[in-house]
Amino acid sequence: MTIPAEAKRASGRRGRMLRAVIAIFVVVALLAAVLVATIGALNSTVYSAGGFARQYLDALARGDTVGALALGGVMPTTAELAALNLEQATTGELPKTLLRASVLDGLSGIELTSDTPTGDGTTHTVVFDFDLNGTASSMALTVERAGTFGGVFDAWSFAVSPLAVLQVSVLHERTFTVNGLTLDTRAHAVTDAPATFSTSAAYLAFAPNRYTFEHSSTMLSAKKTSVTVTTSGLTAVEIDALPNDVMIAQVQSELNKFLDECAIQTVLQPTSCPWGITIDDRIEGLPAWSITGYPVVELTAGERSFEMVATAGQAHIVVEVQSLFDGDINTRDEDVPFTMGLSVTVQPSGALAIQLH
Repeated sequence: MTIPAEAKRASGRRGRMLRAVIAIFVVVALLAAVLVATIGALNSTVYSAGGFARQYLDALARGDTVGALALGGVMPTTAELAALNLEQATTGELPKTLLRASVLDGLSGIELTSDTPTGDGTTHTVVFDFDLNGTASSMALTVERAGTFGGVFDAWSFAVSPLAVLQVSVLHERTFTVNGLTLDTRAHAVTDAPATFSTSAAYLAFAPNRYTFEHSSTMLSAKKTSVTVTTSGLTAVEIDALPNDVMIAQVQSELNKFLDECAIQTVLQPTSCPWGITIDDRIEGLPAWSITGYPVVELTAGERSFEMVATAGQAHIVVEVQSLFDGDINTRDEDVPFTMGLSVTVQPSGALAIQLH
């Protein structure tokens, strides 16, 4: 039996359509597989717990503080701050002065070394190694699932803020410099805080980072202190501002001037001065005082001021004396030792306030 030509053509068209449908199905299936694989790969890398935390570290490495702070959970919660028992944290706010690119200090070579799920797997602890201004360091960050976006990609947030809190105590001063930025602790003191010899303030700060603290002013200097911060939470820093050579020289000058003025007095007991002498015989003429040994100023920090403890000095007197016993006249020419101390503070104007005692 001969099949009509029209039927053959129809059968051919159906075959071609079937093959086309099968080809389309195969392509769709392959695309779906590729898409699923791509989503899986992205969720295990870019959109993984480690990938999210790396965004924070990469932002710090390139100085993108705005990008770092925009990530979920970066800013500490009120509860996290309250747990630190900081006086400033009672309002839920700490100064953000240090959250700027200019204080970042050379983060590079960032490598993920471990990713450990905890609990039901929604929280991960990720550990990164990196180079921090020439020093090999590492930091653990804790992140948690925060749903999805686009319906397919994992979203994350920091379960614990990665930011540090620097509790800076400036001994005997109020200002300090950190990574080139000069700050005044009193600018962040609580309302009506009394004036104190030493001051303290807490600041939010990026971690990981290295911070170098110092103080240098006309009268006081502090040794540089470098702190590598690779953990969130509280890091305490102490800056010990002590009298420098300029201050010692000025106090010594003021002390010497005071003693010289005492020596001008032509009496046996100069008024308000740390020495004097008692002579039972008759004085002929006026006594002449001079200073043969000035007390050497050395200052140590006390509770409210810098102190020079009682320190030895020496005056000298020359005076003619007539004996009440036989009327002989002779010259008393002798040293008169004495001791004196003082207290000194640096006023807000930079001038010294010296109290002799």
